[in-house]
Amino acid sequence: MLIQFNFKNFKSFKEEAILDLSATKMTEFSERVVNVGGEKSLTVAAIYGANASGKSNIYHALGYMSDYVINSFKYGDDEEEYELYKPTPFLFASDSATDESSFEIYFTFPGDKKEKTYNYGFCINGEGVTEEWLNSKAKTAREFKTVFYRGRTPDELDLSGIPASSRDNIKVALEKQVLIVSLGAKLKIEICKQVREWFLMNEFADFGDPITNYFLSRRLPNEFADNKDVQKDVIRFFDSFDEHIKDFRVEKIPQENQAKEEKYKINSLHKMVGSDEMVEIPLEAESAGTLKMFALYPDLRDVLEKGSVFVIDELNARLHPLLVRNFLLTFLNPKINTNHAQLIFTTHDTWQLSNQLLRRDEVWFVEKDENGESTLYSLADFVDEDGIHIRKDENYEKNYLIGKYGAIPSLKSIDFIN
Repeated sequence: MLIQFNFKNFKSFKEEAILDLSATKMTEFSERVVNVGGEKSLTVAAIYGANASGKSNIYHALGYMSDYVINSFKYGDDEEEYELYKPTPFLFASDSATDESSFEIYFTFPGDKKEKTYNYGFCINGEGVTEEWLNSKAKTAREFKTVFYRGRTPDELDLSGIPASSRDNIKVALEKQVLIVSLGAKLKIEICKQVREWFLMNEFADFGDPITNYFLSRRLPNEFADNKDVQKDVIRFFDSFDEHIKDFRVEKIPQENQAKEEKYKINSLHKMVGSDEMVEIPLEAESAGTLKMFALYPDLRDVLEKGSVFVIDELNARLHPLLVRNFLLTFLNPKINTNHAQLIFTTHDTWQLSNQLLRRDEVWFVEKDENGESTLYSLADFVDEDGIHIRKDENYEKNYLIGKYGAIPSLKSIDFIN
C-alpha cells in the first residue's frame, strides 16, 4: 500500500506537498482502516480544488516519479532523451527555477508476509539525479535501515543493503541520469526489481485529457476479444450501472500487409422492446459515460486483483455523481476490496464530499495563492479561524462551497461583452 507520497518543487508546488494515506485517530468508518506493516492506512484519497489550482499536478507528480523509476535506465548519457523526461520545477521564483525537484514514497509490498515498510525517493535537476535513497523497516522496528544511499559524489554511495556480488556492477554502470532502482532491476537485483514492479503495478488515467479519453475508450481488456468469460465479466461490471447492454459481438478486422496490431469491431447488444431479439449498436456510438466505464474496467480489475494504486485525474468527468459514488464504494468496502487496493483521484464533484461517504482524512484540498504556488492540505488537519478542527457531523459540501475550507475559485461577473 501507498502510505505517504511527498514531492517538492514540481510544477505549481514550490514547497513540499505531503499526501498522507495513513489513518488519523478518528472514529468514523473505522472498519475501512487497513493494518499493514504496523501502519494504519486508508484506501481512498479525494482531492478537491478550483480549476488551475494545481490538483492535477499531484497526479502528474506521482506519474512522473513512476515513469522515471520504470524507464530511467534508458536515459544514461542520452541528453536528448533525458531532455524530454527531466522534471518541470516551479518556474515563478528564481531560486526554485534552477533547483532540484524531489519525490518520495512510504509503501509496503503486496503479499509481503513480513509486512516491511519501505521508504524510497530521489532528487533530480536539469542534469540528472542528485540524491537517491531506499530504506526499510521491519514491522516491529522503530527506525528504518539503509538499503542504499546515493549522494552527489562517488564518495556518497552506500550500497550496504545490496548483495555484495552486485555492488561493483552498479558502480561501473551507474550514470547521472539513471536511478539505482531502475538500473538494479535491469541487473536483476531482487530488492530493486520489487520496487520497480511496485510502480509498474499502479495504474494512471487522466480523464481530463481528451486525447487520453480517446485512446482509453478504445483499449480492450485483456483477452476480451477471444474470451467469452471476460466479456461476461464486463457485462456484470456494466450491470452495476446500466442494465441495457446484454452482450457484445466482437469481429476481427482483416489487416493488410500483416500489421502487428490486430483491430476489432465491437458492437454492444441491446434487447428489443417486447421481444427476445437483440439489436446491435457500435460500441463507439454508446454514451461518453459508458465508454469511460469501459475504459476504467481493465485497470479497475487489475488494481483490485493486485492490491495496487489507481490514480485518476478528473474522475467525475462524464459520469453521473451516483455512478462515481458507486465506483468509490468499490474501494471503500473491505468485503469487495479484499486486497486493499487504493484510489487517489481529483474531482470537482461535491456530491461525494459527504460525511456519509468519506472520512475527514480521506478528503484533501489544493489551493493556489497570488504567486501561483499550490498548497495541499487535508480536511482532518484543517483548523478554522477559532482554532477548532472540523467536526465529523458537519456538512462538508455546504461548507466547502461557501468557502469555509478554501480551495474554491475566486469569481467575478462575466461582463466582457459590456
